Amino acid sequence: MDKTNQPSYPRCTHPSSPYPRPQRGLIPGCSRSASKVQGASSRLSGMHGPLFNRYDALAGSRQSPVVRKLATIHRRLVDSGLPEGGFAAYMEVGLKTAPLNPAVPHQGRASKPSRIPFEERDTETYGVGPKRAYLDIQSVYPNVAYPPRPVPGSVADMDTIMKYCNFSTGKYVRDCLEVLRVGGGLDNGRRTRRGNTDDWKYIYTEINATELPHDITLETTPVGAPRQALAGDSKPDPDAGLIKKRGAEWETQVTFPPPSKYRPSASLEAPCDPENPRVYHMFWTGPFTDKPYLALMSFLYTQNTGIHLRDFPEDSPVCRPQFWMWINPGPAASVPNPSAQKDMFTQLKNSPWASPFLHSRFSEVIKFKLWNTTEQLDGVPEIKNEWRTFKTLFNSGGHVISVPSEKKETVVSSASGNETATTTKKGEEEDMINRTGSKSSSSYDRLSVILSDMARFILCHRFGGIYLDADTIFLRDWEELWGWKGAFAYRWSRLEKYNTAVLRMHKGSALGTFLFRTALKNGLDFHPMSVSMYTADAFIEPLLLRLPDALFDSAWLNTENFQRDRPPQPYFTEFADFFDTPAQNSAAPQALGFDGFFKGAYSYHFHNFWWKPFDPARNWPDLGSKFKAGEAAARAALEAEKEPATLITTGGPVEPPQAQNAKEEAQEDSVDADKRDLDWSAVLKRTFEAYIRGERPNMYGEWLQW
Repeated sequence: MDKTNQPSYPRCTHPSSPYPRPQRGLIPGCSRSASKVQGASSRLSGMHGPLFNRYDALAGSRQSPVVRKLATIHRRLVDSGLPEGGFAAYMEVGLKTAPLNPAVPHQGRASKPSRIPFEERDTETYGVGPKRAYLDIQSVYPNVAYPPRPVPGSVADMDTIMKYCNFSTGKYVRDCLEVLRVGGGLDNGRRTRRGNTDDWKYIYTEINATELPHDITLETTPVGAPRQALAGDSKPDPDAGLIKKRGAEWETQVTFPPPSKYRPSASLEAPCDPENPRVYHMFWTGPFTDKPYLALMSFLYTQNTGIHLRDFPEDSPVCRPQFWMWINPGPAASVPNPSAQKDMFTQLKNSPWASPFLHSRFSEVIKFKLWNTTEQLDGVPEIKNEWRTFKTLFNSGGHVISVPSEKKETVVSSASGNETATTTKKGEEEDMINRTGSKSSSSYDRLSVILSDMARFILCHRFGGIYLDADTIFLRDWEELWGWKGAFAYRWSRLEKYNTAVLRMHKGSALGTFLFRTALKNGLDFHPMSVSMYTADAFIEPLLLRLPDALFDSAWLNTENFQRDRPPQPYFTEFADFFDTPAQNSAAPQALGFDGFFKGAYSYHFHNFWWKPFDPARNWPDLGSKFKAGEAAARAALEAEKEPATLITTGGPVEPPQAQNAKEEAQEDSVDADKRDLDWSAVLKRTFEAYIRGERPNMYGEWLQW
C-alpha cells in the first residue's frame, strides 16, 4: 500500500538561533572595523576549519568557497540517495536549486518560505525515486510461533521512525519500541493493540525500481584559496579581502569522487550491493573475553547469516552479512611486529572465548582481522600525508594523552605478538600506556577507547559498513537498516549530540572526507562530542542522521532519570542492572526471556562493565560437545584463580586436582548450584548458547544446521 510521507525531522540549527550565528569580521567593500555578519561558526576558521581555513564572511548573496564546498558535500550525498526525505536541512548551506534525490518518491513540493533571509536558496530535495510499498509484516499459518525474517531488500522509513521515537518531540522509548515491534512484525501472534496501525508501518520495498529515470552529474571543479581582487576585474572575486586565522595555511584543494549511483535493491544483479558492503565492524584490544564473545553470539542468533541452511543457495535473494572483528592484541600505543598476524590467530585458537568462532561453520560470516594503526592511517588518503606530524594520536574531546618517548627505552615482544613500549620501571605493566583492556573500573584502558573512537571512522571510510562498539548486543535482524542508504549514528541520550557506538558510513564518501579533514585540524579528535561539533558548525548534521537512542540504547534515558514515569521493559535505573538485576525485578529475566528484553530495539548497549562477567555462575563458553575442549580450558582457568584462596583458607594442600575437578563439575552442573535469580545478562548469554548447542531455534524459529 502507498503511504504519504510527511517528513518530521527537526531542522538542523544551533540552539540559540535557526540561522548561522553572528560573527565579527572584515567584510569585503566595508570599512576595516569589525562588523557583525551572518557567518559560519569560528570552528570553521583556520584553527578548527576542515576544508576552509577562514574566520567568517558569508555575507551577501554571493556564495563563498565555504558555502560552495558544503553545498558540494550535500549534493553528492543526496545524489547517492543518502539523506532521507525533504526535510529543510539545506537552508543554511544555501543550495540555489533543489538536489534530485533518487531515494525519495516523486511528490509535490511546498512553496519556498518567504521568511528565509538568504536570497535564492532552496531548502528541500526533489524526489525522483521509485514508489514505495509499505509492508504488513506477519507470519503465515502454520509458521506463527516466531516472527518472520524481514523481506530482503526492504528499507526503513526514517521519517516514520523519527515521528514516533524522537525524544525532542516528547516521544517515549516505551511507545517507540511498540511501534518498532508492530511495524516490524516482531509481535507476531501476540498482538493486543486494536485499531488501524497503518501509520506505524515503517518498512517498505521499492517498486518499479529496475532503473531510475534521471542520470545526475555534477561539477567536480575544486575550490581553492580566495585570491585578492585585481584592478580591472569585470567580475570581482567574492572572496577578496576575507581573513583567515593568523599562522593558518589555506586548506589545499579537495576533490570528491563522483557520487555513487543510487541503486534500489530490486535493480541489483545480485543481492549484495558492491558499493555498500554488508559488513559489521568491531574493534577489540587485548585478550579475547566474554564481551566480544557475546557480541558475536548475538550476531549469529539474530542476523540472516544462513547458518540455518546446510548449504547457502547461490540463487538466494538474501545478502549474507559478515562480521569483521578487528583485533589489536597489544596496548593501543604499541607497534605490531612481523609475526603479529600469525601470533594473533595462535592466541585466538588458544582462547576458549574466541576459538568457537574459528569453526568452519562460521568461516563465511565471521572474519578476524589484525588491526595495525600505521597501516590503517596510511589507508585514509585525506590524512595519510599529515598524521605523522602529530606528537600523539590520543586526543579525546580536547583531552590529549601523550606517550612519552623516554619511556620507550626497553622494547619487548608481548605474548600477543605486538611489540610494546614498556616503562623504565618494573612492575608498571598496568600503567595507562601498557594496558590491554579494562580489567576493572580503576584500571580503565583509556588509550584503547580513544583509539577506537578514531578506528570506527577509519573502518567505515575505508571499507564501508556499520561499526559497533564491543559492548553491543544484537536484538533483531538489521535488514531494513542496511536497505536505507544513508549514514547514521544515534543520539547521546537527552542531548542533541552523537553517540557513535553505532556508526554507519559509506566507503570514500564526501562526508568522510569532511570529517577526516576537520578532525585533522583538531588534533585527530574523533570523540562523539567533537564530531557533533564538526557537523553542527558545518550545518551537515542531517547527512549523518542522528537516530533516536531508543533503537540502540533503550535504557539510557532511564539511567539519567528521564521517562521513569513510563519506562520500557525492562526498567533499568542504572546500566549495572543488566548484570545485577535488582531483586524486586529479578523474576522477569527467566519469566520473559529474550522476548522481554527491549523488544523492538535493534541492539542493546550496556556501556562498558568489561570486568563484570555476564554469567558468574557459569563463566565459560557453554556450547556443548563440539566445543568441550574450550569449555574445559575455561573451567580450569577459573579453578586456577581460586586455588591460591583455597590454600590460604585450608592452610594446606587439597585433594588431588582430578578428583576435585570431577566433584566440582558434577556440582556445578546441578541445578541446585546455579544462581537462584538469574540476571538479564546471564539469561541472554544462555539463550544464545542454547542456539549453538542445538537446544532451541534462533529468534526467527530457525535451527542451526551443522
